[in-house]
Amino acid sequence: MEREDWNKDDALRPLTREGEKQLARVARAMKKMGLEFDLILSSPYERAKKTAEIVAEKLKLAKQLKFAEELSCVGDAEKLINQLAALKPQPENVLLAGHEPYLSGLISLLIFGDAGAQIDFKKAALCKLKVERLRYGQCARLCWLLTPKQMELMA
Repeated sequence: MEREDWNKDDALRPLTREGEKQLARVARAMKKMGLEFDLILSSPYERAKKTAEIVAEKLKLAKQLKFAEELSCVGDAEKLINQLAALKPQPENVLLAGHEPYLSGLISLLIFGDAGAQIDFKKAALCKLKVERLRYGQCARLCWLLTPKQMELMA
């Protein structure tokens, strides 16, 4: 259901059937790419939660799935980064499932040190950042950004 058709709490808005189908195809592409994650961290909002659950199921990573309020639409990027940086042992490969424009701003912050870069991050897109030492501000480089359509071509 699209945002304009939903008149209840946005945190409860479900993933559409088409969204679920698209994510299954994207997850197949992720598996084909050989992607592995030490941690799948998701917003607790229903759409992101379902997204993370589908990916975790398809990649057989249900034990790595956790939820963080700081990935919600009103989350605090600095708190999220501090929470991730404090994890012991430090995960090397983390998948974040969240919402726009929060994720674009987070990507921008980690690459450029400022959340203002215009990044067109589509629903069900996948981005890989390389981080030597995670911290608030510029600390990452962009390795790649894939749209769902590009990933579906790989599946």
